[in-house]
Amino acid sequence: MLLSKDQYKKFLWPVLVGIVLWSCTPLRPEDLSASAWQMFAIFVATIVGCITQPLPIGAVSIIGFVAATLTKVIDIDTAVAGFGNSSIWLIAMAFFISRGFIKTGLGRRIALNFVSLFGKRTLQLAYSIIGVDLVLAPATPSNTARAGGVIYPIIKSLADAFHSNPNDETRKDMGAFLIFTEFHGDIITSAMFLTAMAGNPLAQAFASNAGININWLTWFLAALVPGIISLIIIPFLIYKIYPPKIKETPNAKQWANKQLKDMGKFSLPEKMMTTIFALALISWMTSSLTGIDATLTAFIALALLLITGVLNWQDVLKETGAWNTLTWFSILVMMATQLNELGFIPWFSELIVANLGNMNWFLVLCLLCVIYFYSHYFFASGTAHVSAMYAALLSVALAAGVPSQLAALMLGFFGSLMSSTTHYASGPAPIYFGSNFVTQSEWWKMNFILGLVYIVIWLSVGTAWTKLIGIW
Repeated sequence: MLLSKDQYKKFLWPVLVGIVLWSCTPLRPEDLSASAWQMFAIFVATIVGCITQPLPIGAVSIIGFVAATLTKVIDIDTAVAGFGNSSIWLIAMAFFISRGFIKTGLGRRIALNFVSLFGKRTLQLAYSIIGVDLVLAPATPSNTARAGGVIYPIIKSLADAFHSNPNDETRKDMGAFLIFTEFHGDIITSAMFLTAMAGNPLAQAFASNAGININWLTWFLAALVPGIISLIIIPFLIYKIYPPKIKETPNAKQWANKQLKDMGKFSLPEKMMTTIFALALISWMTSSLTGIDATLTAFIALALLLITGVLNWQDVLKETGAWNTLTWFSILVMMATQLNELGFIPWFSELIVANLGNMNWFLVLCLLCVIYFYSHYFFASGTAHVSAMYAALLSVALAAGVPSQLAALMLGFFGSLMSSTTHYASGPAPIYFGSNFVTQSEWWKMNFILGLVYIVIWLSVGTAWTKLIGIW
């Protein structure tokens, strides 16, 4: 089927931006090579294409890849080398692992058990649902898959059970509160684990390019305290500013127990999935002691899932999200890496630092995080935003004297937290907003308030906590 006129129109902006920037090559700053400026033009055009999406992001990235090699800005060997990035393969492997949670029903069983144990009141119910997200997050790199494949069906079923309908005012009885609270729970858990959101390993890869080593355990420990505080405070604040009409849920336990009964006994595939996930989690947490690379651990976990029959090769081949992510992540990381190696990012960071004067490094960090956070209003993908700005902002932070690991981690956390802006901010946003339980005005107003809370918690408590545990 041929492309529509609307799709061709969406090509206009990335093509126009690319041509204009490319034509400015003779006018580039003297400190930059022609290749650095042209790589910048192609990269920006690709990112604009990822935002306007005339084609899926993977297809847009392939076009950017062809443009970079066909114009000889980079050679083909350099371009394809980007597909060998271990951090990106970690994401692909984790996609396959998360398929095991869905296929075996383990994710649903965990969710129903949480509801059964903690669902006597609506606020407790919300905390229990977020608890499910927290348990699944380390092994689910696609927060979209986690939100849409496991959590959302549970919330929808609960809302139906309590006659909370998105099409009338009963939406506020329970459904709207649970939807909005879990949306924020998913944002927080995405920030807490390196393997909980697709953009996190991308940030790790960019940090590695800058000579900063961040492993799974370091990320988790740094995010632990601000993450737990956020998980406690944010749902309570939502409960106060956007309260459900139904405060008590005495039937939730019975409903969950019936669903569990219908599922039957804990199956052998579920037991195998549990064991393999636990082994992977232990390996990720002890990687600094064992020396086993996080990506290798993920490969081992997938191999075990295949050996035990929890997954088959067709499951792997059909996990299109993994292959899609592997493709466009690799290309965007390659482009960002080349921007650094060709000298564009060092030049850009020096330019900004020169205009910052002698500003205190903590104020610089705060300023960069706030810019990063609020610029997300112009992005429809957290990963595209990380691809576009993380490396440049990290370079500025380092040049301004911000401790290297603190800068890399804090910008990494905000790569997830900035999804708390719009109804198109990330993959889970359109899923939850599209349920029609929460209006757009409610979504934007409450997110603006909660965004301020995130900024305060993570920049104050988060910075102090990382100091306490010796990260800087």
